[in-house]
Amino acid sequence: MSVAFGLLRKLRLLFYLAVLIAGIAAAAAIGLFFVVLEDLPKIPHPLSRIIETPPTEIFAADGQRVMVLGGREAVPLSRVSHHFINAVIATEDHRFWDHHGIDKLRTLKALYVTLFKPGKIQGASTITQQLAKNLFFSFERSWLRKFKEMLVAVQIESSYGKEEILEAYVNQIAFGVGAFGIEQAAHIFFGVPAADLTLSEAAMLAGLPKSPTRYNPYRHFERARQRQRIVLIRMADVGYISPEDARAAAQQELVLEPLRSSARSGSYFLDLVIDSLEAQYGAQVVYHGGLKVFTTLDPQLQAWAVASVQDGLATLDEELGVLKAEAERRPQGALTAVETRSGAVKAMVGGRDYAETEYNRAVYSQRLPGSGFKPFVYYAAFETENLHPATVAVDRPVRIPVVGARDWEPQNFSRRHRGPMILKRAFTQSVNTIAAQIVEQIGPDAVIQAAQKCGIQSPLDPVYSVALGTSGVSPLEMASAFATFATGGIRHDPFWIQRVEDAYGHVLEERIVSGRKSLNPEIAYQVVDMMQAVIENGTGEVIRRLGFRLPAAGKTGTTNDFRDAWFTGYTPTLSCSVWVGFDREAGLRDRNDRGVTGGRGAAPIWADFMKRAFEGEPAREFPVPDNIRFTPVDPSTGMPAGPSDPGAVQVALRPGQTPDGRILGSPALLPPGFDHRQEEQ
Repeated sequence: MSVAFGLLRKLRLLFYLAVLIAGIAAAAAIGLFFVVLEDLPKIPHPLSRIIETPPTEIFAADGQRVMVLGGREAVPLSRVSHHFINAVIATEDHRFWDHHGIDKLRTLKALYVTLFKPGKIQGASTITQQLAKNLFFSFERSWLRKFKEMLVAVQIESSYGKEEILEAYVNQIAFGVGAFGIEQAAHIFFGVPAADLTLSEAAMLAGLPKSPTRYNPYRHFERARQRQRIVLIRMADVGYISPEDARAAAQQELVLEPLRSSARSGSYFLDLVIDSLEAQYGAQVVYHGGLKVFTTLDPQLQAWAVASVQDGLATLDEELGVLKAEAERRPQGALTAVETRSGAVKAMVGGRDYAETEYNRAVYSQRLPGSGFKPFVYYAAFETENLHPATVAVDRPVRIPVVGARDWEPQNFSRRHRGPMILKRAFTQSVNTIAAQIVEQIGPDAVIQAAQKCGIQSPLDPVYSVALGTSGVSPLEMASAFATFATGGIRHDPFWIQRVEDAYGHVLEERIVSGRKSLNPEIAYQVVDMMQAVIENGTGEVIRRLGFRLPAAGKTGTTNDFRDAWFTGYTPTLSCSVWVGFDREAGLRDRNDRGVTGGRGAAPIWADFMKRAFEGEPAREFPVPDNIRFTPVDPSTGMPAGPSDPGAVQVALRPGQTPDGRILGSPALLPPGFDHRQEEQ
């Protein structure tokens, strides 16, 4: 009996304790609720003021404001096509007319998906909740933030009618390409007022706000078209249109208005900034959040970059015999300039004319770099095999067996062979057969690893021909990767946004410059020294003929059939990559059917830009590591030579390296009496 009494007493105590805990929890929840209420923003009156958010401002590195995002042309709901209204409701919130700010069924479903289906996140925001987001200027994604939005949505629904809410919503949507609100979008995309939008046009526009960048019809028309079909299906599913109407609208031809430069006062660089911001914060925040964005852009360098590309391409047009009116037959170009000691992108040109084409070739075009890839080949050879610039290789016909494919037989640009030469000479003259022998000895993976250490991120095929640049890369990657050589092996990833602040000055993100050692500094300098020789007396000597005199290093690149012409080079402070070619990958050939090389097509643009960029600047030499020593050698035998010997080449050697005439891939020396002057056809 006493045992039962004791057990009952314990159960009673546990019950009281549970009641006490529940009471405390309830009190805490009530307290939290009122704290949250105190922290909620005030709903404006009239509701249309909810879209009067401060504009987002974008600044250059010198503090100059270069772009403002924001501003809308509001229209009453009566002046908006009913097709668009139905399309938005069907796509974003099909129970809009029935709920009171929160769609409980949709919220529960989204919660279930998030909790019980890992990797999937389903949104549940109603139109009213999306409108409420404009009252918040903290962009953290949290459950508390979501709870606050729901409370504000309920307040909005209790204070305003559905028509007022919908009117405010359609006037605040960001559609991309500078269109804010349905009236601007209708004019920019289709050249009509919002009231005159057809079903097909309305469905297209209703699909864009989900991701204005991803579904931009000027860049990704088929992707936007597919999104339009999804909107039409949703409209049919909820009963706004018949399945037959949906099919007819999906098949109707859509003609976009030409995108005028006034539609978006931007550039290739600013597009990249906006795309990055949208990916990080979402379109609503970017266009309605009052951000202050501080970029790395140097306005003067940017102006010179645009002028150099346009002038260089105009000259190339004349050489190719292309008329200005033949827009589709004109070659394109791209330029990226990166600060070597930070990775900051200072200038970017993605094409010859932003008004004609917004496609950014400096970032998104993956073109073959050709011999411009050889610095990575030679670095890998020096690092893995202890080769050096005075190592001798024989320029000769090469055939490399390839498992499951035809043998690889690379050819020199001149179609001739010049016998033995030191690696520095082979690099300076861009001899393909010697680069092929190197990659045969060290393997493609070593080349790929060297390129990745420098900052190349595009996928590279592990094949022997990677030595001759047969995997696509972008000018941004090349400029950034070559900068790693300029800094003695310290890699800085490229960036274009320095700092982002919210409307109240709170820092949302800030770039702290920090490099990491990626290359051996002594080996990196050996490559730098050879790249300087390219400009002094190699395939890039046109740089000096065109008047750029400051210390610089670089490499030309030309691909098969002259489809791509490159020059990437750098000073100790600035790395710049220039690409020239046709979008359709046709060959660059002049009026006399001569191919245009990197030295002829891209190097003049590079020289013109760098001359402008460094006018009046003092000469800065590349720093030489303490252990590097310079030795004159015979360019054919690799043996030591006197400083006054005719044709002697000075090479940079690391500790333990000696010029002894050894041949690439063989412990033997050059055979006595070898005639290095003989050329094999």
